[in-house]
Amino acid sequence: MRFQTLSIPERRINVIDLVVALFLLLFLTLIISVTSKWNKTGYYFEVNLDPVYIPWYTAQSLVRMFIAYILSIVFSIWYGYTASKSRIHSAIMIPILDILQSIPVLSFMPAVTLAMISIFPNKRIGVEIASIFLIFTGQVWNLTFSYYHSINSVPREFKEAAYIFRFNKVSKFIRIDLPYSIIGLVWNSIMSVAGGWFFLMACEMFTLGDKYFRLPGLGSYIQTAAEKGNIEYVIYGIITMVATITILDFIIWQPLTTWAQRFKMEKVVEEIESNSIVYNILGKSKIANKLGSFIYSLITFIEKMSYKFERGERKKSKALSLIINTLWIALIGTFLFMILSKIELLLTTFGSLTKEEILLLLKSVLFSLMRVFLSITIALAWTLPIGVIIGMSKSLASKVQGIFQILASIPATAVFPLIVVIILKLNLPVDVASISLILLGTQWYLLFNIIAGAYSIPRDLIEVADLLKLKGINRWKMLLIPGILPNLLTGLITASGGAWNATIVSEFISYEGRILKTSGLGALIAESALNANFKMLLVSTSVMAMVVASINIFIWKRLFRVVKSRFILEE
Repeated sequence: MRFQTLSIPERRINVIDLVVALFLLLFLTLIISVTSKWNKTGYYFEVNLDPVYIPWYTAQSLVRMFIAYILSIVFSIWYGYTASKSRIHSAIMIPILDILQSIPVLSFMPAVTLAMISIFPNKRIGVEIASIFLIFTGQVWNLTFSYYHSINSVPREFKEAAYIFRFNKVSKFIRIDLPYSIIGLVWNSIMSVAGGWFFLMACEMFTLGDKYFRLPGLGSYIQTAAEKGNIEYVIYGIITMVATITILDFIIWQPLTTWAQRFKMEKVVEEIESNSIVYNILGKSKIANKLGSFIYSLITFIEKMSYKFERGERKKSKALSLIINTLWIALIGTFLFMILSKIELLLTTFGSLTKEEILLLLKSVLFSLMRVFLSITIALAWTLPIGVIIGMSKSLASKVQGIFQILASIPATAVFPLIVVIILKLNLPVDVASISLILLGTQWYLLFNIIAGAYSIPRDLIEVADLLKLKGINRWKMLLIPGILPNLLTGLITASGGAWNATIVSEFISYEGRILKTSGLGALIAESALNANFKMLLVSTSVMAMVVASINIFIWKRLFRVVKSRFILEE
């Protein structure tokens, strides 16, 4: 097969190149300066609420978010690709993913933190790694589900083209799987990073029994101010977070969503309408174009080498494949052995529960389930029409897309102290605050997946619908719902998992030294983690995992089979 080389028009170095070079230099300097502080001793950092320290705290939070995001992307692509290789892989890995998604961030915290501080005793780097891992768990599942569902929805004609042109696995991944999933990955990246911001405070400042772990960061700054009841400094932190998210939207997400238009599957070719100033600037930069050319050449080189490796090293390739498969089986076996080895402990723990504790668990599951269902219903009621309108209208998307991205990235826990004040002033029940917080943490999963689905509807199908004068209910039934259904289902799956995770921070609230809580599984997990009650933490986390996994298996997975068989765009 022939490999194309990317032709980049020659450009002269100009002021734009100097700006790009300066930005790259500052970015590398920031990462080096932040990570150089990680070799200090001690687990506890006293947060200074003086606003002059906010920029430095923000920089440290950004580095943690960046590292966690890169890890999330790599993991998501590897896991989604591996799970889609065969029915056996899917049958094993997707249930594992369901379970992992259902485990709340705070439930990972004790094991991860204790493991890291034992590996790095009295060193800050251990807590830093634990914090990054916790942020990672708040970002990764949404991306993994998005990529897995995207490559399982690749149209049949694409697969046939890969077979006709004799693509190997590397070419199929580079030329078909990854490009087809780009739109979903970009939009879900926005949501995943928003998920990282959502749990930032819990990931930078947490308590385990009588030990306190606190890292310098914007999340710990807001949380410290909230605990002291200093609304003024909470507002300073929120303003800084809004400003940071606005800048990130301007320099990262707007250019990426514009770039993602290149991967829209359609026969009617549209000129890319760029509403991103940064995207237009980078298009005029020689440094950016050279960097893009280098990346493209590197990918092409890897693709070429994969064919040479196949032709010249078939026997070694088989041996290597055997080794990889053996290691993979050993890894899965080890994971299953670890689970099976803990079953006795889990059964013993469940067996030791008293009647009162069992009734408490059942009551907690029921109340949390009602809040999650209500929150998703409210979220779907407004995100479905708004998401379709935004995804279908480029002019409207250019005006409101950035606003929604900023709103989605602001963690509800950051504005929650303000919500609590309103709830207390008006003497409203804590349930109102709890449902509000779950809704704020859930609705964006649905919105961005719906936007991505509407965004991906081919232009030729839209024109056919216009020619047939499909309007109103018929347009929704014949074009819009079938077009967005795969993405909508991904949004429902991740929204459900996100809602259950959000119950932890919404059902158990610490404000001005007071504990505001309501009956629910999230409150039970949060209280158990705070009091280092490992028995109830294990039981409540296991119950939440079983509830979420059961919902995924008996509802979402069955719906996905229907969607995969009936609503994939193909000829």
